[in-house]
Amino acid sequence: MNPVAAETRADQGIAVITTPETRWARCDIKTVGLLPNLLAKQKAKDAGATEAWFVDDLGLVTEGASSNAWIVDKDGVLRTRDTQANILRGITRKTLLAILAREGVKMEERPFSLAEAKEAREAFITGAGTLVLPVVSIDGAQVGDGKAGPVAKRLRRLYIEEARRTSI
Repeated sequence: MNPVAAETRADQGIAVITTPETRWARCDIKTVGLLPNLLAKQKAKDAGATEAWFVDDLGLVTEGASSNAWIVDKDGVLRTRDTQANILRGITRKTLLAILAREGVKMEERPFSLAEAKEAREAFITGAGTLVLPVVSIDGAQVGDGKAGPVAKRLRRLYIEEARRTSI
């Protein structure tokens, strides 16, 4: 804006509008500007971990500070939270869901508790910065055998193959 126009605006004043505060209602939008996510990532780093999972007042895992949370439960069912719970509808998650459908892998979009996560055969996260990344411990408790599981490793491979196949 040229200095004359800026001066005219300053002299005349400007109009503003108001809008509802929706940042906390839109917890599905992830950015380092969301203080709780940033603090959770710092807490994880301070504890020697890579990610933090949020757990609600019912003991259910909602999502990670910068990822989606997944488990292969003790019955072998692949699970992740449904997006109706105001979680990130990430592109990595969406791509993995398409891969699962294409490969005929059965999965359920339903909540799981922290206890179920700790008892799971496998756990992993998905995110733009992590792709599909196995989780081997939660709060110091070993998940499965404490190693990257076969489901997470296979899904990571399939995700990377899909990314290479569809990249420009």
